[in-house]
Amino acid sequence: MSEVREKAALAKEAARTMNRLTTEQKNEALALMADALIAESAVILEANAKDLARGRQEGTSESLLDRLALNEKRIGGIAEGLRQIIDLPDPTGRLLEETTRPNGLVIRKYTVPLGVIGIVYEARPNVTVDAAGLCLKSGNSVVLRGGSAALESNKAIVGVMHRALSRSALPPESLQLIESSDRSSVDELLKLNGLLDVIIPRGGRSLIQNVVQNATVPVIETGEGVCHTYLDEEADPVKADPIVINAKVQRPSVCNSLETLLVHERYAGLHLSALSGKLKEHGVELRGCAKSRTLVPWMGEAADTDWRTEYNDLILSVKVVSGLDEALEHIRTYGTLHSECIVTEHADRAERFLREVDAAAVYHNASTRFTDGFEFGYGAEIGISTQKLHARGPMGLPALTSTKYVVHGSGQIRG
Repeated sequence: MSEVREKAALAKEAARTMNRLTTEQKNEALALMADALIAESAVILEANAKDLARGRQEGTSESLLDRLALNEKRIGGIAEGLRQIIDLPDPTGRLLEETTRPNGLVIRKYTVPLGVIGIVYEARPNVTVDAAGLCLKSGNSVVLRGGSAALESNKAIVGVMHRALSRSALPPESLQLIESSDRSSVDELLKLNGLLDVIIPRGGRSLIQNVVQNATVPVIETGEGVCHTYLDEEADPVKADPIVINAKVQRPSVCNSLETLLVHERYAGLHLSALSGKLKEHGVELRGCAKSRTLVPWMGEAADTDWRTEYNDLILSVKVVSGLDEALEHIRTYGTLHSECIVTEHADRAERFLREVDAAAVYHNASTRFTDGFEFGYGAEIGISTQKLHARGPMGLPALTSTKYVVHGSGQIRG
């Protein structure tokens, strides 16, 4: 039996136990995991150093190395994410509906775990902990397949969490990591119908499209983020400049960072040059349309591919538009249904933007960097869903449940 099938089978068997655990037992396990991450941080950092050294040797970009890198502070934050999940309500076993039919049948609808969740992701070892915490708290087993760039880090992290789980009521088999870095391990995982209940991909366009196009297991699609911010003609530059700079610069390697700036032509004539200078001071490379480059001559030229690109880097596309209609059309054409923002003091245009833009999260006068489970109060997140079935936006604990109908009768039969 292959590693993939063997570990998925172990997770499937463990899911039977998971469904019987109390909230207290699950919380105790998460607390042990959080404590262990701190106590054994040296083991994790040693493994992470190996991944970083290999990445530099292979020419990995600095933005991707940033996504991979761990330190004491980041490990502390990851552990804190687990502790926040402890404080969140258990999403399972909640009574959603109750109906008594004319024939006397009592029908109740409850939340239940999905079962066994497979997660395919790239070089962010924090996802290993976030996914484990959310899946275990929601009563699911989880099979993780991280990117090869973070393999040593992920092995160390899962080893630490397994040791913690062995001291809890949760079966360690409920958390599995596929250690094979061969592409075939992903292909096999995508077709484990009967062992996995759902697959969730987290990463760039190629990874997500591979999963969506090739999986026979149901998929919850988490999307790439070609996120836009539109500066309306009535934007307040005191708000606009910090919003744009934060959305692009604060952490450019993540999916909710700003990739394309749309600027009303009248606002651009007054303010684009100054804003561009501030972005340049932060090391941002600008690629603009012809109108943008007329106003900011040192700006590079944007190709059509730039409007479609999730840079995950200090690069920003800039387009001057005639107004809200052109901004909305650009977002419809190039957006990825993730996070979009309008900066304006005009209430009607703000409401129209928020109503008409099709995205998981839409913002008025705030940075797109807030599209995050932690910032939304969900604790850690399993990903940002950009599809419309089952879950959309930051996926916290409730998104990892399904429903079950429990029907009580007193001898009724159907005529």
